Amino acid sequence: SREEDPELHAIVEEVARRAGIPKPQVYIIPSETPNAFATGRSPNNGVVAVTVGIRRLLTREELGGVIAHEIAHIKNRDILISTIAATIVGAISYLAQMAQWAMLFGGGHHDEDNRNPLALIGTLVAIIIIPIAATLIQLAISRSREYLADETGARIIKNPVALAKALEKLESWNRAYPMDVNPAQAQMFIVNPLSGKSLLTLFSTHPPIEERIARLYNMARATF
Repeated sequence: SREEDPELHAIVEEVARRAGIPKPQVYIIPSETPNAFATGRSPNNGVVAVTVGIRRLLTREELGGVIAHEIAHIKNRDILISTIAATIVGAISYLAQMAQWAMLFGGGHHDEDNRNPLALIGTLVAIIIIPIAATLIQLAISRSREYLADETGARIIKNPVALAKALEKLESWNRAYPMDVNPAQAQMFIVNPLSGKSLLTLFSTHPPIEERIARLYNMARATF
Protein backbone atom coordinates (compact mmCIF):
# COMPACT_ATOMS: atom_id res chain seq x y z
CA SER A 1 0.00 0.00 0.00
CA ARG A 2 1.01 3.65 -0.31
CA GLU A 3 1.42 3.85 3.45
CA GLU A 4 3.93 0.98 3.43
CA ASP A 5 6.14 2.49 0.71
CA PRO A 6 5.14 6.05 -0.18
CA GLU A 7 8.36 6.69 -2.15
CA LEU A 8 7.75 3.72 -4.47
CA HIS A 9 4.16 4.77 -5.09
CA ALA A 10 5.25 8.35 -5.75
CA ILE A 11 7.80 7.16 -8.35
CA VAL A 12 5.24 4.92 -10.09
CA GLU A 13 2.68 7.71 -10.12
CA GLU A 14 5.13 10.25 -11.58
CA VAL A 15 6.48 7.91 -14.26
CA ALA A 16 2.96 6.85 -15.27
CA ARG A 17 1.97 10.52 -15.55
CA ARG A 18 4.94 11.19 -17.83
CA ALA A 19 4.07 8.13 -19.90
CA GLY A 20 0.47 9.26 -20.25
CA ILE A 21 -1.13 6.16 -18.74
CA PRO A 22 -3.10 5.51 -15.53
CA LYS A 23 -1.05 4.64 -12.49
CA PRO A 24 -0.62 0.84 -12.39
CA GLN A 25 -1.28 -1.17 -9.29
CA VAL A 26 1.87 -1.65 -7.23
CA TYR A 27 2.96 -4.86 -5.52
CA ILE A 28 6.04 -5.76 -3.48
CA ILE A 29 7.39 -9.30 -3.84
CA PRO A 30 8.90 -10.75 -0.63
CA SER A 31 12.19 -11.79 -2.25
CA GLU A 32 15.67 -10.57 -1.46
CA THR A 33 16.76 -11.04 -5.11
CA PRO A 34 16.45 -7.62 -6.75
CA ASN A 35 14.14 -7.71 -9.76
CA ALA A 36 10.88 -6.31 -11.12
CA PHE A 37 8.20 -7.06 -13.67
CA ALA A 38 5.02 -5.65 -15.17
CA THR A 39 1.82 -7.31 -16.28
CA GLY A 40 -1.56 -6.25 -17.63
CA ARG A 41 -2.71 -6.43 -21.24
CA SER A 42 -3.59 -2.75 -21.46
CA PRO A 43 -2.67 0.49 -19.65
CA ASN A 44 -6.02 0.35 -17.87
CA ASN A 45 -5.20 -2.83 -15.95
CA GLY A 46 -1.44 -2.54 -15.53
CA VAL A 47 0.51 -3.92 -12.60
CA VAL A 48 4.09 -3.18 -11.54
CA ALA A 49 5.77 -5.50 -9.05
CA VAL A 50 9.18 -5.06 -7.42
CA THR A 51 11.06 -7.22 -4.97
CA VAL A 52 12.12 -6.22 -1.48
CA GLY A 53 15.69 -6.69 -2.66
CA ILE A 54 15.45 -4.11 -5.42
CA ARG A 55 14.25 -1.48 -2.98
CA ARG A 56 17.35 -2.03 -0.88
CA LEU A 57 19.84 -2.19 -3.76
CA LEU A 58 18.98 0.73 -6.04
CA THR A 59 19.07 4.48 -5.57
CA ARG A 60 15.88 6.45 -6.13
CA GLU A 61 17.07 7.51 -9.57
CA GLU A 62 17.95 3.94 -10.58
CA LEU A 63 14.62 2.66 -9.27
CA GLY A 64 12.92 5.29 -11.41
CA GLY A 65 14.70 3.82 -14.43
CA VAL A 66 13.43 0.34 -13.60
CA ILE A 67 9.88 1.58 -13.05
CA ALA A 68 10.05 3.46 -16.36
CA HIS A 69 11.11 0.24 -18.14
CA GLU A 70 8.16 -1.64 -16.63
CA ILE A 71 5.67 1.12 -17.38
CA ALA A 72 7.00 1.16 -20.95
CA HIS A 73 6.01 -2.52 -21.21
CA ILE A 74 2.49 -1.58 -20.14
CA LYS A 75 2.33 1.45 -22.44
CA ASN A 76 3.57 -0.62 -25.41
CA ARG A 77 1.12 -3.45 -24.62
CA ASP A 78 3.96 -5.95 -24.54
CA ILE A 79 2.09 -8.39 -22.33
CA LEU A 80 -0.69 -8.61 -24.93
CA ILE A 81 1.86 -9.04 -27.72
CA SER A 82 3.63 -11.81 -25.79
CA THR A 83 0.32 -13.56 -25.16
CA ILE A 84 -0.60 -13.46 -28.84
CA ALA A 85 2.85 -14.75 -29.84
CA ALA A 86 2.64 -17.60 -27.33
CA THR A 87 -0.83 -18.53 -28.55
CA ILE A 88 0.34 -18.68 -32.17
CA VAL A 89 3.36 -20.81 -31.25
CA GLY A 90 1.13 -23.13 -29.23
CA ALA A 91 -1.26 -23.52 -32.18
CA ILE A 92 1.61 -24.25 -34.57
CA SER A 93 3.05 -26.85 -32.21
CA TYR A 94 -0.37 -28.48 -31.82
CA LEU A 95 -0.89 -28.67 -35.59
CA ALA A 96 2.60 -30.13 -36.04
CA GLN A 97 1.84 -32.75 -33.42
CA MET A 98 -1.43 -33.64 -35.13
CA ALA A 99 0.39 -33.94 -38.46
CA GLN A 100 2.93 -36.25 -36.85
CA TRP A 101 0.20 -38.53 -35.48
CA ALA A 102 -1.58 -38.50 -38.84
CA MET A 103 1.61 -39.51 -40.60
CA LEU A 104 2.32 -42.31 -38.14
CA PHE A 105 -1.17 -43.77 -37.84
CA GLY A 106 -3.13 -42.40 -40.75
CA GLY A 107 -1.10 -43.82 -43.58
CA GLY A 108 -2.62 -47.26 -43.67
CA HIS A 109 -5.18 -46.20 -46.26
CA HIS A 110 -2.54 -45.35 -48.86
CA ASP A 111 -0.65 -47.60 -51.20
CA GLU A 112 2.83 -47.89 -49.70
CA ASP A 113 4.36 -48.40 -53.16
CA ASN A 114 3.01 -45.07 -54.37
CA ARG A 115 4.44 -43.11 -51.50
CA ASN A 116 7.18 -40.61 -52.28
CA PRO A 117 9.96 -41.10 -49.69
CA LEU A 118 11.26 -37.57 -50.32
CA ALA A 119 7.81 -36.16 -49.57
CA LEU A 120 7.68 -38.15 -46.35
CA ILE A 121 11.11 -36.88 -45.32
CA GLY A 122 10.07 -33.32 -46.19
CA THR A 123 6.92 -33.65 -44.10
CA LEU A 124 8.86 -35.05 -41.16
CA VAL A 125 11.43 -32.26 -41.34
CA ALA A 126 8.65 -29.65 -41.49
CA ILE A 127 6.93 -31.21 -38.47
CA ILE A 128 10.16 -30.91 -36.48
CA ILE A 129 11.55 -27.62 -37.79
CA ILE A 130 8.43 -25.41 -38.01
CA PRO A 131 7.58 -25.49 -34.23
CA ILE A 132 11.24 -24.81 -33.37
CA ALA A 133 11.36 -21.90 -35.82
CA ALA A 134 8.11 -20.51 -34.39
CA THR A 135 9.54 -20.70 -30.86
CA LEU A 136 12.73 -18.92 -31.95
CA ILE A 137 10.62 -16.17 -33.51
CA GLN A 138 8.65 -15.84 -30.26
CA LEU A 139 11.90 -15.49 -28.29
CA ALA A 140 13.22 -12.93 -30.79
CA ILE A 141 10.03 -10.91 -30.32
CA SER A 142 10.54 -11.03 -26.55
CA ARG A 143 14.11 -9.75 -26.90
CA SER A 144 13.06 -6.95 -29.25
CA ARG A 145 10.36 -5.82 -26.80
CA GLU A 146 12.99 -5.64 -24.05
CA TYR A 147 15.11 -3.32 -26.19
CA LEU A 148 12.03 -1.21 -26.92
CA ALA A 149 11.06 -1.03 -23.25
CA ASP A 150 14.60 0.11 -22.38
CA GLU A 151 14.45 2.85 -25.00
CA THR A 152 10.89 3.92 -24.20
CA GLY A 153 11.54 3.93 -20.45
CA ALA A 154 14.73 5.97 -20.86
CA ARG A 155 12.84 8.54 -22.95
CA ILE A 156 10.00 8.74 -20.43
CA ILE A 157 12.33 9.78 -17.61
CA LYS A 158 14.93 11.38 -19.93
CA ASN A 159 17.71 9.48 -18.15
CA PRO A 160 19.13 6.41 -19.94
CA VAL A 161 22.11 6.28 -17.56
CA ALA A 162 19.91 5.65 -14.52
CA LEU A 163 18.43 2.57 -16.18
CA ALA A 164 21.85 1.42 -17.40
CA LYS A 165 23.30 1.63 -13.89
CA ALA A 166 20.28 -0.23 -12.50
CA LEU A 167 20.74 -3.02 -15.05
CA GLU A 168 24.41 -3.32 -14.14
CA LYS A 169 23.55 -3.83 -10.48
CA LEU A 170 20.64 -6.17 -11.14
CA GLU A 171 22.55 -8.39 -13.53
CA SER A 172 25.51 -8.68 -11.16
CA TRP A 173 23.25 -9.79 -8.32
CA ASN A 174 21.08 -12.13 -10.41
CA ARG A 175 24.14 -13.77 -11.96
CA ALA A 176 25.45 -14.63 -8.49
CA TYR A 177 22.06 -15.48 -6.94
CA PRO A 178 19.53 -16.64 -9.57
CA MET A 179 15.91 -16.24 -8.51
CA ASP A 180 13.84 -19.36 -7.89
CA VAL A 181 11.06 -18.86 -10.45
CA ASN A 182 9.29 -20.92 -13.07
CA PRO A 183 11.27 -20.63 -16.34
CA ALA A 184 8.01 -19.83 -18.14
CA GLN A 185 7.78 -16.64 -16.05
CA ALA A 186 11.37 -15.53 -16.61
CA GLN A 187 10.56 -13.31 -19.60
CA MET A 188 8.40 -11.07 -17.39
CA PHE A 189 11.33 -9.75 -15.34
CA ILE A 190 13.53 -6.78 -16.23
CA VAL A 191 16.63 -8.99 -16.05
CA ASN A 192 16.54 -12.72 -16.56
CA PRO A 193 16.10 -14.19 -13.05
CA LEU A 194 17.73 -17.39 -14.32
CA SER A 195 20.80 -15.56 -15.63
CA GLY A 196 23.06 -17.54 -13.34
CA LYS A 197 22.38 -20.49 -15.62
CA SER A 198 24.00 -20.68 -19.04
CA LEU A 199 21.59 -19.75 -21.82
CA LEU A 200 22.33 -19.36 -25.50
CA THR A 201 21.23 -15.92 -26.69
CA LEU A 202 19.15 -17.51 -29.44
CA PHE A 203 17.08 -19.37 -26.84
CA SER A 204 16.92 -16.53 -24.30
CA THR A 205 13.90 -14.34 -23.59
CA HIS A 206 16.23 -11.40 -22.85
CA PRO A 207 18.91 -9.74 -24.99
CA PRO A 208 22.50 -9.80 -23.71
CA ILE A 209 22.60 -7.44 -20.75
CA GLU A 210 25.87 -5.93 -21.98
CA GLU A 211 24.20 -4.95 -25.24
CA ARG A 212 21.25 -3.39 -23.44
CA ILE A 213 23.56 -1.35 -21.22
CA ALA A 214 25.72 -0.27 -24.17
CA ARG A 215 22.65 0.89 -26.10
CA LEU A 216 21.49 2.98 -23.16
CA TYR A 217 24.88 4.67 -22.73
CA ASN A 218 24.99 5.33 -26.49
CA MET A 219 21.50 6.78 -26.27
CA ALA A 220 22.58 9.07 -23.43
CA ARG A 221 25.57 10.35 -25.42
CA ALA A 222 23.53 10.90 -28.57
CA THR A 223 20.32 12.35 -27.13
CA PHE A 224 20.59 13.70 -23.61
